[in-house]
Amino acid sequence: MIKREMHGIITARLRTFPAVAMLGPRQVGKTTLAKTFSKTYFDLEQEEDRLKLDIRWKSLMAAKGLIVLDEAQNYPEIFPRIRSAIDADRQRMGRFLLLGSVSPGLTKEVSESLAGRISLCELAPLSLSEIDDAKDDELWLKGGYPDGGVLKAGNYPIWEGNYLDLLAMRDLPVWGLPAQPPATQRFFKMLAVSHGNMWNASQTGKSLGVSYHTANSYLNYLEQAYLTRRIPPYYSNLKKRLTRSPKVYWRDSGLLHSLLRVNTYDELLSQPWVGASWEGWVIEQVLIFLNNSGTQFDGPYYLRTNDGYEVDLIIVFSGITYAIEIKLTSLPRQSDMQRLQKAADLIGKTVKVLISRTSDHTENESLISTNPRMFLKYLQKKI
Repeated sequence: MIKREMHGIITARLRTFPAVAMLGPRQVGKTTLAKTFSKTYFDLEQEEDRLKLDIRWKSLMAAKGLIVLDEAQNYPEIFPRIRSAIDADRQRMGRFLLLGSVSPGLTKEVSESLAGRISLCELAPLSLSEIDDAKDDELWLKGGYPDGGVLKAGNYPIWEGNYLDLLAMRDLPVWGLPAQPPATQRFFKMLAVSHGNMWNASQTGKSLGVSYHTANSYLNYLEQAYLTRRIPPYYSNLKKRLTRSPKVYWRDSGLLHSLLRVNTYDELLSQPWVGASWEGWVIEQVLIFLNNSGTQFDGPYYLRTNDGYEVDLIIVFSGITYAIEIKLTSLPRQSDMQRLQKAADLIGKTVKVLISRTSDHTENESLISTNPRMFLKYLQKKI
């Protein structure tokens, strides 16, 4: 079994908080990871597990072990009981590990009932730091869901299609999305086509036959279910005219490629949008790495001026601003770095990073040319 990078973060949080919530999309491996911490497990989607928990509650509170509560947002009655148990003995740490597949329901209960008593963690799909480097291109094509193909080669893209259908037909409606499943599936495809582009709620809403307010609400649900990511523009103290709409990405490249009917790596490389796919995948790998390391950072942002200067990803941590440009090439050109320098200089003092498929890593105090894996190794030294 692959050891998840988040294991260390959860271990540390359980030592310092009475409760920890592990959030993330369905089928990302939360239950598997949680059971490495404790076998006292209850699936709160199941009525029989709710009954077992209720009957055993007194003895469980007297015991010293960790209790794992899966899909906790489906059983809101449990949160006041958890709070009472914690408040009865505030010196005991690591008592509850709560799992949730969609953030609003769980975070609402957490903020109302468990504020100051719980730490939130996010488990993402498998990432570059968790798989062998021989599978980098496979991870890009198939995404990081453990059952989606990167570990079980024959599952892609059938698994992804079934996963998205189930979300549209069952999970998202249960979580509150008001759209009918066919409209949700159409929305998925529209977002796939516009992956890496500016979000235009009015245009999307018109295509769906809904208002731009409704289109924005649909996107909110997908973000809260960890399916998509909206990256806002960076425009602090800049005098240039800037693009101010957010960019939208599918967080998992396998789901994106399944929606766009790409079955093989060769097919992927032949697509006109392959550069946008690579860009989104690299961005997600950087953000997953920072999340898995427990690093506090500001971002992500992007920069685009009306006269054509652009930075794909801007993040700030440890007092350093990183301006990152992503190019799908194995031979980055000097002109690529020069253009990045001009764009990044609009921001101020930055470390300028050009990520490509190069096999070399070169750097000085303010310039880096590298590939995704080498950049993560560089960040490891900085956190």
